[in-house]
Amino acid sequence: MKLDELKIKLFADGADIDGIMEMYSNPLISGFTTNPTLMNKIGIENYEIFAKDLLLRIQDRSVSLEVFADEFDEMERQALKIASWGKNVAVKIPVTNTRGESSAPLIKKLACSGVTLNITAILSLDQIKKVSKALSYDTPAIVSVFAGRIADTGIDPVPLMSEGVKILSDNPNAELLWASPRELLNVFQADEIGCQIITATNDILKKLSLVGKDLTEYSRETVEMFRRDAVTAGYNID
Repeated sequence: MKLDELKIKLFADGADIDGIMEMYSNPLISGFTTNPTLMNKIGIENYEIFAKDLLLRIQDRSVSLEVFADEFDEMERQALKIASWGKNVAVKIPVTNTRGESSAPLIKKLACSGVTLNITAILSLDQIKKVSKALSYDTPAIVSVFAGRIADTGIDPVPLMSEGVKILSDNPNAELLWASPRELLNVFQADEIGCQIITATNDILKKLSLVGKDLTEYSRETVEMFRRDAVTAGYNID
């Protein structure tokens, strides 16, 4: 598979502005996702200032920004405010709140109001089905399934993701997103089953430069790396 044969859209996932802008300079990247955990991890203190700064820098590609309330009425208030920050915003709504209560009623209300959504933290077919029924056929929506977390439990996510593609296939404005990929191979797996989007960290996306690399040469470079690092460390066997 060659990069120019990929049909899937590549999104960059992160919260570091420098890293985001590095990916923004890459024409292969067509959107961006972030979340409160990523933002907190690098020390972002003001959510709104960060989000608005990001949207000033990126106005021509999709940017997903997440609500963080746990009560649905407050989720709705936050969603409407976030949506007002830019026409390219997709508002991330968790598939449930922390009590496991479905967000489907809120998803339906927001979608019918014309809010572009990114439904996040999905890990089951049942959740995909409930979200699919709540979406509007007239409003764009991203359905983010955390395939990497599914794989972390020892379950192959590909069959579930394939079924997810089928479930959403009758909605022309709904796109399935492969979230939390663990390796670059996931990009090609997602593309092969017809997933419309995959979002990945910069570390994974930078490996796109390895696509098509000669494996014999890659092997030699690996041996060279081991040798170089051993010499640098001054290792010796008497």
